[in-house]
Amino acid sequence: MSLLQIKNLVVEFPTRRGTLRALDDVSFDIAPGEILGVVGESGAGKSLTGAAIIGLLEPPGRVAGGQILLEGRRIDDLPPNEMRKIRGRRIGAIFQDPLTSLNPLYSVGRQLIETITTHLPLSRAEARQRAIQLLSDTGIPAAEQRIDHYPHQFSGGMRQRVVIALALAAEPQLIVADEPTTALDVSIQAQIISLLKTICKQRGAAVMLITHDMGVIAETCDRVAVMYAGRVAEIGPVDQVINHPAHPYTAGLMACIPDMSVDRERLNQIDGAMPRLNAIPRGCAFNPRCPRKIDRCTVDRPDLMDAGATRAACWLHAEAAQSLVGGAA
Repeated sequence: MSLLQIKNLVVEFPTRRGTLRALDDVSFDIAPGEILGVVGESGAGKSLTGAAIIGLLEPPGRVAGGQILLEGRRIDDLPPNEMRKIRGRRIGAIFQDPLTSLNPLYSVGRQLIETITTHLPLSRAEARQRAIQLLSDTGIPAAEQRIDHYPHQFSGGMRQRVVIALALAAEPQLIVADEPTTALDVSIQAQIISLLKTICKQRGAAVMLITHDMGVIAETCDRVAVMYAGRVAEIGPVDQVINHPAHPYTAGLMACIPDMSVDRERLNQIDGAMPRLNAIPRGCAFNPRCPRKIDRCTVDRPDLMDAGATRAACWLHAEAAQSLVGGAA
C-alpha cells in the first residue's frame, strides 16, 4: 500500500485579476521506504506540492481540488491544530535554508527536545538522550557538547544535519526534503545525500526529494516525477527517466547536463521559458518550446499515459499507441 497518495491535486491563488492555478491535477504516490525525486525548472510547482503536503501553503494559496492521503487518511482538509499534530510526528520537513527552520535564540538541543517531548511520550531527560543520539546519527561530532550550542555556532553543512535530526526527531513516516543540498558545497552535498539514503534504509521512512539537480536525483532516488507548469510531465523509475526520457521536456532537461565524454563549446538549452501562471498556453503547456509538437499539442491537454517503462503526458505516445494498434489490425 502507498504511504502517501496525491490524487488530482489543485492549488489556486485568488487575486484581484482572477484565480491563478499553480498546481493543476497533480497525481502520484510514494511507497514506504521509497525516495521519490521531484524535479523541474523554477516555477514548475515542486516546492508548492511539498508545501501542500505538509500543510504550509502561504495564504491566499489554497487546496482547491483533489486529495492528499497519508496511509489512506485524508489530510488536506484537516483543521490547523490537527495538521500540526501530523506535521513533525508523521511528516518531517527539511528546507533549503537551515536557518529558516532553526530559531537563532534557542540552542539546537532545546529545539530538538521540545519537538521530541511534543510528539513522543518521553521525559525531558530521555528526550535529551534521544536528541544527542540523533545529532550523532546525523554525523555531528561531539554531540554531547554541541547539543547546547546555538545555530550560529554551526557551519552550513552542520546546520543542515541539525535540521535533518529535527525532521527525524519524532520518527516520521514521510520526509519532505525541499532542495536540502542547494546551499551547500559539493562535498557536503554528497554527505547529506548519503545520510538521507541511510536514514531511508534504516528507518523505513519515505522521502519526497524536491530538487532541480538531476545529479542528486540520479544518485539518490528510486523514482522521479518531472514537473512542468504545475503538472507532472513524466514519472517513472529514475534510470528509465534519465536514460530513456519519454517526454520532450525531460529529454531537454537531460540534454542540458554536461557530458564529459563529448567535446563541445556550448551546453544544450531548452529555448524559451516556463509560462507565467496567467499565461499558460492552450493544450500542452510545453508546446511553445517543444521541438516535436504536433497539431493536437496546441489544442488538447494530455494526461499521463503509458510510455514504455514510464508514464508521460505527451500526445506522441498516444500517436505511437494508435499506430501500433493500426499496424496490428
